[in-house]
Amino acid sequence: MTAPDRDDARLVPGAVAAWAATALGLHAGWRVSFGIAATAAVCAVATVVVARRRRLRAAARPLLAALVVAAGFSAAVALRVWAAETHPLAAAAARAGWATLVVEPTEDPKRLGDSAFGGDQVLVPATLHRAELGPDRYSGGGAVVVFAPVDEWAELLPGQRITLRGRLAEPDGADLTVAVVRVDGPPRSVQAPSRVQQWAGRIRERLASASGAVLPPAAAGLLPGLVVGDTSRLSDDVRESFRVAGLTHLTAVSGANVSIVLGAVLLAVRGLGLGPRTGTALAAVALVAFVVVVRPSPSVLRAAAMGAIGLLALVTGRRRHGLPALAGAVGALLVAAPELATDVGFALSVAATAGLVLVAPAWVTRLRARGWPRSAAEVCAVSAAAFVVTAPIVAALSGTVSVVAVAANILVAPVLPPLTVLGTTVAVVSTASPTAAELLARGTAPMLWWILEVADRAADLPLAEVPVPGGVGGAVAVGGGLVAARCLPRLWRGRRPGAPAVMSGRRGTIDP
Repeated sequence: MTAPDRDDARLVPGAVAAWAATALGLHAGWRVSFGIAATAAVCAVATVVVARRRRLRAAARPLLAALVVAAGFSAAVALRVWAAETHPLAAAAARAGWATLVVEPTEDPKRLGDSAFGGDQVLVPATLHRAELGPDRYSGGGAVVVFAPVDEWAELLPGQRITLRGRLAEPDGADLTVAVVRVDGPPRSVQAPSRVQQWAGRIRERLASASGAVLPPAAAGLLPGLVVGDTSRLSDDVRESFRVAGLTHLTAVSGANVSIVLGAVLLAVRGLGLGPRTGTALAAVALVAFVVVVRPSPSVLRAAAMGAIGLLALVTGRRRHGLPALAGAVGALLVAAPELATDVGFALSVAATAGLVLVAPAWVTRLRARGWPRSAAEVCAVSAAAFVVTAPIVAALSGTVSVVAVAANILVAPVLPPLTVLGTTVAVVSTASPTAAELLARGTAPMLWWILEVADRAADLPLAEVPVPGGVGGAVAVGGGLVAARCLPRLWRGRRPGAPAVMSGRRGTIDP
């Protein structure tokens, strides 16, 4: 492997240090985080002194960078956690008191189904603007989570100012939420959202309307999920089939969706004969619009960051490698939203992207060397790589591993790009002509049928998923099993009588 082909990993230690420091600070509290910041700063100074005396500057650079990043991120998250723990609402939540709040939802309400607190509920992440705690008044920020009845709250949009009264409770997650609010009635007052959020909500609503008008129920619920991440109309049967088949990620908008949409925009720009800067500007507009419509969930924020880095590469004309782009995106996102450090979806998204950057290209090369067509090699390598790097995380969380996930993802891969482009077109056209949108939506029916059929058939297979221990033990077991499955056949072939061992030319490796 020549030097230009090697992955540039110089930013990786800093990204790992930032993630670890932020996650530890959120879990352990601000006192521990301040202690880590001080320790890392002292170690960084010691590293500089030792490196100067022993002329180890080059070798010490990665360690020094990681220590400096760890110190900075630990101090920053300590301040954020301290602010959340000392927030006036946090003290009231510890007493389970009542409060009147003015909040602004940051995401669409998420349906939770039947709740112990009475009937169907929605979860609404929101930003606090004002609070009345008895005679006390408070104005300022802070993240809150509202649990409320689905009937009065399901149609709210991000950006609306809402006045509510509810009982406070302490949050139980490792994030920056200052309080949980439980509401048993409608909001007291609701202000209109911004025009941008009204536009985004209108697109989501009309996409769902066009889908429901011309598609079968299962397909009508799936199309908005694939295009804009709106899973509110997915049936429980479809959700379960997708989970067992390892296809749930299709309805969690990620980098693949962003890549497809931006690729389509750039191809259209090239077809119109526009210059690269104009194309880049239009792609940037499309990226921002896409994020607004989809809502800035962790996976979408990560995908948007990667897309922005790609746009910068187009403007400067400089070649950028995937690994430093991913590491830089992780660091930037943790600065903007430290709570992502403990978000499972964000971890899965980063792991999958790392697999595509580090593992998939080598597998594509090997399959191509065995005579596979490029398209088939890329589809199989991408699906297998994403499964390998995310399976331990999924096992730790769910206690199961999908045996059919790789095959199911390979089977649906060919229809995803055209379906994403056509579905996005339906969403855009629906704002101008619902009739034209319905006509276009009919064209998605065969592709949606295929995805649903693959999910159903795969989920119905015997042993489609295998139970494993949950937690760290499950992750280690699955990871070890995948490594063994990769290495044991090679060792077995190398130990057969008469089987020659041929040095590959890279020190310490032997090819069978």
